Amino acid sequence: MNMHPRYVTARNNTVPDSTVSKILTELVLACQLIEADIAAEEGRTGIFDQSDARYPILAKSLNERHDNLKGTIATLEQRLTKKIQHKVFSEAA
Repeated sequence: MNMHPRYVTARNNTVPDSTVSKILTELVLACQLIEADIAAEEGRTGIFDQSDARYPILAKSLNERHDNLKGTIATLEQRLTKKIQHKVFSEAA
């Protein structure tokens, strides 16, 4: 029987810095679009307080998605920064 790992991590795969930068750009754009959609939904309903029970469900879900994307962006930026710092340090040594 041939056993294969069920989950494969991307740690062994190297992604070029330019690809990560492109992904970051796309994620930032997605965040801006989501922010515009949230503002439009809040404007349509006239309810801007997230603690209000009448706050639109669409705006709630968009806010959650926005928060998740912001976390992803922060993580990718940290990884890219560490990778660049490691590259600079390795070249200097």
